[in-house]
Amino acid sequence: MLPEQVLRILESVAAGNATPQIALEQLAWQPVENVHSGDVASVAARLDHHRALRLGFPEVVLCEGKTVEQTVEICARLAAHGHGFLATRADAAKQEALALAHPHANVNALARTVHLAAAEVTSVKTYGPVLIATAGTGDIPVAEEAAVTARAFGNPVEQLYDVGVAGIHRLFRESDALGRAAVIIVVAGMEGALASVIGGLVSIPVIAVPTSVGYGASFGGLAALLAMLNSCASGVTVVNIDNGFGAACAATRINQLLARNPE
Repeated sequence: MLPEQVLRILESVAAGNATPQIALEQLAWQPVENVHSGDVASVAARLDHHRALRLGFPEVVLCEGKTVEQTVEICARLAAHGHGFLATRADAAKQEALALAHPHANVNALARTVHLAAAEVTSVKTYGPVLIATAGTGDIPVAEEAAVTARAFGNPVEQLYDVGVAGIHRLFRESDALGRAAVIIVVAGMEGALASVIGGLVSIPVIAVPTSVGYGASFGGLAALLAMLNSCASGVTVVNIDNGFGAACAATRINQLLARNPE
């Protein structure tokens, strides 16, 4: 449940259009719901339905480590409250099962995400677009995870793919996109240099995502991670390797904070 939904319920009572009892019934369901699974003897998941009230965005389902049945059941419980769901790191079997159970869900095979929009779309106040830039085409799956997540959380999103330092003139041609953004997520493997370049060009928050793309000495993204952590562009924030989801969460927090305090 989002803050705007709670506010509308309270305003309805204040205006005399609903009784306190009706409001109580709408608000009284447990904020934590236990989900049992036939695969385990105890509670398999404890759903945090009120996370959006605290954080501004809802709980997300990480599909890794879950069975297909657990994933489908958890997403069904979230959807039952009308809030939709976002499932990340979903393999092909889980994508297929969720698409079958929720025909209106948006499946992004490249991002490995399944997103079902809330039954009631509420406007989320943001300061401006989240720009997602990649160094290369190989970084796009991680960037798409960030893009799907940022959109699911109500951010306007723009994408700027394949503008890495191997042909830096490609980035300089896109100065308008850099100027429009409220937050920039930079996704790069190899040596991760694009985050430093963009961090040295703009005054807005830059969130760097190292990816596991690269040849042997990239060590599965460790080289890019260390390069980004040691960026000479002051103030660049770095998330974990391949963590497009985490970058989008951080960008959402920043974007919503800027919207509340535009000056």
